[in-house]
Amino acid sequence: MASDESVVTIVAPPGYGKSTLLDQWRKRRGARVAWVSCDLIHDDPRSLANAVAAALGADSTDLVKGATESTEDDPSLVAQRLMDILGALPRTVALALDQVEALASRDSRKLVRALATDVPAGSQLVLASRDEMPFPTARMRVQRSLLEIGTEDLAMSSGEASSLIATAGVAVTDAETDRLVQQTEGWPAGLYLAALAIREGQASAKHGVRGDERLLADYLRSEVLDRIPRKQVRFLLRTSILERVNGGLGDAVAGGDGGMRLLERLKRRNLLVQPLDGRGEWYRYHHLLREMLQAEVRRDTPDLIPELHARASAWFEAEGDLEEAIEHAFLAGDTLRFGRLVLETMQVVWASGRVETVQGWMARLGHRSPAAHTPAMISHGALIFALLGQAGDAERWAAVAEGLPTTGRLSDGSTVEGTLAYLRANLCRDSPAAMRADAAAALEGLSPASPYRATMVHTQGLSYLLEGDLERADASFAHAYDLAAGIDSAPLAALVLTEQFLIAVERDEWSAADSLIKRSLQIVSEGPYDDYWTSALVYAAAAHAAVHRGNMPEARQYVRKAARLRPLLTYALPVVSVQALLELARTYLALIDPAGVRAVLEQIRGILRQRPELGNLVTATRRLDERVSQIIAATPIGASSLTTAEIRLVPWLPTRLTYSEIGEKLFISRHTVKTQATSMYHKLGASSRTEAVDRMIELGLV
Repeated sequence: MASDESVVTIVAPPGYGKSTLLDQWRKRRGARVAWVSCDLIHDDPRSLANAVAAALGADSTDLVKGATESTEDDPSLVAQRLMDILGALPRTVALALDQVEALASRDSRKLVRALATDVPAGSQLVLASRDEMPFPTARMRVQRSLLEIGTEDLAMSSGEASSLIATAGVAVTDAETDRLVQQTEGWPAGLYLAALAIREGQASAKHGVRGDERLLADYLRSEVLDRIPRKQVRFLLRTSILERVNGGLGDAVAGGDGGMRLLERLKRRNLLVQPLDGRGEWYRYHHLLREMLQAEVRRDTPDLIPELHARASAWFEAEGDLEEAIEHAFLAGDTLRFGRLVLETMQVVWASGRVETVQGWMARLGHRSPAAHTPAMISHGALIFALLGQAGDAERWAAVAEGLPTTGRLSDGSTVEGTLAYLRANLCRDSPAAMRADAAAALEGLSPASPYRATMVHTQGLSYLLEGDLERADASFAHAYDLAAGIDSAPLAALVLTEQFLIAVERDEWSAADSLIKRSLQIVSEGPYDDYWTSALVYAAAAHAAVHRGNMPEARQYVRKAARLRPLLTYALPVVSVQALLELARTYLALIDPAGVRAVLEQIRGILRQRPELGNLVTATRRLDERVSQIIAATPIGASSLTTAEIRLVPWLPTRLTYSEIGEKLFISRHTVKTQATSMYHKLGASSRTEAVDRMIELGLV
């Protein structure tokens, strides 16, 4: 801690080794340090002045006598006399004040402030405290007369932690030490107590520690909770359900007011409450403190926890942070609120490129009955399931939606009947004409501002395309593109451009077709859309275009991208799914890969068994089937011959998950996983899981 600054402050929460650091520094300097422990004197300026004078080796009688009348009104006079003594010493001496937080009275803090602003040249004042310093640190920073040592400086690294843990007689690995440092955030007291807990068998080195471990919890209660009023404890307990908190949110959850002032006060007192931004608006609690608080809430008031999450959900919704509102609604167990918020938010989040977020919501929602929600919300839920390739869930939710009353309007002015027509048009259970009629009914019922109008115009274009009316289809797609671009729905915009590519190919206008698919690919590449249902047609069409240009390596590249998305192509959204599969099959045929063609055609047949009224797509499938049947039979070996069920295993095989654990993720049995994996190994020419993964990497599947 060597420093030329006249004032050095060590400010950190309890247990960060402030006094230890100060003592180590004193020992290095020897007799050249005058030490005052502020917790051992009375909290008044006279006692402090006496203690400082005594530490400096001066007779304090005259000092105190002369300052008796002036101490209360002018602490700077006492400070000046003390600093005069310090400056007059025959050799340089530093004055150290430890436990400065014990000086809570206004007059004592005035004297500390005066001391810090009147340090003689060549001397040094060092102060250690839990609380923020009672003097203008900002001005002193500018003057470069202040060295500040804080929590980040005192937090232990893994190497330091390893040495500390060893003093407790505990042997841990480097990885276990890293985990403990992460869990404690390098808090020295927390690390030592964690080591003791491990030694006593209360915790394990493998899994680390939590704030509710007895030793840690006892320390946190005595050093944090026991030092603040009950009202502040109540605030901390109730807001411990939050990962981050500000004044308004804290007031809403805890039930009260003054939350911002309370957070600022706790932060100033360094009670393990830390700011998250430079404005001091958002705060978080130290991980271990939060875990201890949560454990106390679970133990003492478990019935209150759902209500606290419900309050947080309501606050976040009012503030427009719907994703946080969704999370707290789920934790509150409020099925209706969770479903409403998810179904209002998921389309926007999906269109923004965050498909994994939507998948997580729908996984939670899918295990609950849709019957409690409104028909409109259920309709959108069914379509999101369809986009995720979960045809069974899509059909289940759609059936519930269609069995409920159809009267009424949504908050945006759309009718319930219009929203149900939107669902039917997308599912395309009947003929192209019925699909077009449903799309028209949807457009009639959807509000002018509805983001779903673009999809319905695209659907009208599909109905014309299924009937071979290229002119009307092209006009509809052009309109749909304008609407999609207007609402920043990149996946839909790319899809519509690809539909126009198919029309250009049908007309043998390859220059226009190449331009369209290039624009579509650019949209997909600019966002995180590689795993989207809409991108399957884009990549399959791009492969077709590459074949036409004679660029077979590029065609194979796009085929691999499209093939990965085959599990998303189901009868729930049949038209585009079959379009993508047909493009893929044609490319496999051009690449002389009959096994790939057969696998894709089998998938198309499965869709057509559920949706037989798909117009000219049925004819195109039949023609392609006839062409393939004329090719000499080939053994279905290779990545292209993988079934959709086998493709679903591709992301999981490179992990360390067992077959049983993979089965749990995919909701299938271990036996099914093993059977599908064995079939994959055969098709990839591999004899083990490791070889299969290596082969998948070579082929670009992972």
